[in-house]
Amino acid sequence: MRILIVEDEIPVADFLDRGLRAEGHFCVVAKDGEQGLKLALEGEFDLILLDLVLPVMHGHEVCQHLRMNKVNTPLMILTAMDSVDDVIVGLRLGADDYMTKPFSFEELLARIDSVVRRNSSQAEADPLLRGGSIVFDRRSLRVTVGDEEVHMTAKELAILELLLSNPGKLFSRERILSNIWGLNMDPSTNVVDVYIGKLRKKIDRDTRESLIETVHGLGYRLNLPPGRV
Repeated sequence: MRILIVEDEIPVADFLDRGLRAEGHFCVVAKDGEQGLKLALEGEFDLILLDLVLPVMHGHEVCQHLRMNKVNTPLMILTAMDSVDDVIVGLRLGADDYMTKPFSFEELLARIDSVVRRNSSQAEADPLLRGGSIVFDRRSLRVTVGDEEVHMTAKELAILELLLSNPGKLFSRERILSNIWGLNMDPSTNVVDVYIGKLRKKIDRDTRESLIETVHGLGYRLNLPPGRV
């Protein structure tokens, strides 16, 4: 994704820039609200990460101007302002999510996935996710592998949707855990590995290697043979 980071604190901006680039995203950093607004109005971004306490123009003004100008790019506020009133104002001005500093980078990634998924017009236009012989109907929550319907639990469906939506993308165990089970789970649990094993038994049919690849020490990704995406 193309992500605009509007943040005047250099250490925070650099942290976000490096971390998101490591996840495969392209980032542009604006150091004040006016520059951020200008870039957001002129450029085509998939996501905006916006601080509130900014030089030149406050983040609330940036958010308000964007929505008044019909810029509907998903927008997340990242700020140290943590009162209930601050959150309410930010959301009412058009923000899609609100996170307070300091924050976990894994939580940020999970929130980004959630915000982008909610705003994805593609998902609304086509409820079917396809990968090789797998077809996942997100409306009926039915999965077929080849000509056979495969029954799955809610957690198995959630993991499959995450992987099918991002073929070839590597997900750490921690990121899968925060996406599917939430942020209160013990990070040392092996529940992700257990469910990946269950999922493999249900989707691996006529393949010599599992469609879900284990990258040791890093996590999992869905790899489809050439011509089967």
